[in-house]
Amino acid sequence: MSVIRENDVKTSLQSAVSTFEDLEVFQRAYRISLEVHRASLKFPEVERHVLADQIRRASKSICGNIAEGFGKQRRSNAEFKRYLLMAIGSADEMRVWLRYCLDLKYVDQETCVRWRDEYRQIARMLQGLYSALSASS
Repeated sequence: MSVIRENDVKTSLQSAVSTFEDLEVFQRAYRISLEVHRASLKFPEVERHVLADQIRRASKSICGNIAEGFGKQRRSNAEFKRYLLMAIGSADEMRVWLRYCLDLKYVDQETCVRWRDEYRQIARMLQGLYSALSASS
C-alpha cells in the first residue's frame, strides 16, 4: 500500500488539469447551467426578470467561481479555495430556487429532482476538490 504525500496530490491535480475546463465539476456545472438557462426562458413573463434571472445567475456563478478561482490558484491555493466555497454556496442556493420552481409549477417533479441531484453532486465534487487542495497546502 502506497502512502500519498501532500505534494503528490497537488502535483497530480496540476498535471491532470491544465485549465478549469478540464475539471469534470466545471463541465457538469456548465451543462446544467445551460439546461437551466434554456428552461428559465419559458417561465411566465412575470418571473423572467425575477426567479428566472436568479436561477440563471446562481447556476452561472458556479462556473464563474470555478474559473476565477482556478485562474488565481497560481498565486494562492487559499484564493482558489475561497472561490470553491462560493461555488458550493451557489450550488446549494440553486436547490432553494428549484424548490420555488417546482412549487410554482415552472418545472415538473422529474426535472426538479434531476437538477437537485445534479447540484448536490456538483457541491460534493467541489467539496472534494476543496479538501484535496486543503490537504496539499
